[in-house]
Amino acid sequence: PSEPRLIGHFVALALISQQRNPLGSITPFYGSGVYAIYYNGPADIYAPISGTETPIYVGKADPPTGAKTVVEQETKLFSRLNEHRKNIEKVQGLNISDFDCRALAVQSGYQAAAENHLIRLFWPIWNNETKILFGIGKHGDAATTRGNNKSPWDTLHPGRAWAVGNPVAKSTEYISAEVAEHFRTTNIFGTTQDVFSAFADGIRQADRLAPDEANLDESQPEEGE
Repeated sequence: PSEPRLIGHFVALALISQQRNPLGSITPFYGSGVYAIYYNGPADIYAPISGTETPIYVGKADPPTGAKTVVEQETKLFSRLNEHRKNIEKVQGLNISDFDCRALAVQSGYQAAAENHLIRLFWPIWNNETKILFGIGKHGDAATTRGNNKSPWDTLHPGRAWAVGNPVAKSTEYISAEVAEHFRTTNIFGTTQDVFSAFADGIRQADRLAPDEANLDESQPEEGE
């Protein structure tokens, strides 16, 4: 269980086991850790994942330095989710009532491995790593960088005041085509059972021996890849 890859699997699995709650109705709670946001609405661009177990965004909230208990971790998870809620409420084309979320407070230090696993598994369309529809996490440009390109997220969902004057790097048509191709080529999880099966496969793969370890003497302890 101390193997970082397995920590990521187990913590991510625990997150997916949590109840989904409306993002617009969250109230303060203690803890840092990981979270996932889901879309349930009618927008055509997100139709492939609407109402599924594939999140539109996943992330982590880091604890304060030295935090050991959930209370010492403060309300970091709530604050991050609440920030996303406010951003969604500011823009056009999205309704906060169409979003659910899951959150899981974890032992300080485990959140990074769990987030990495969630991103690799789901490849959420709003995460920076997809390089398609990123930008929800931006906080606004400084006065010296007002000329920065508008993020794809702000292009497709205008409404944040600080992004209004920024030049557009990609058209809405181009972004929409990229999103459609992403959903066409990315595995979409319809049910929690689909997710649990993928986790089980991932854990088995992480625990397999590398080819050059397969010939080790049986008396020696086995090692993962």
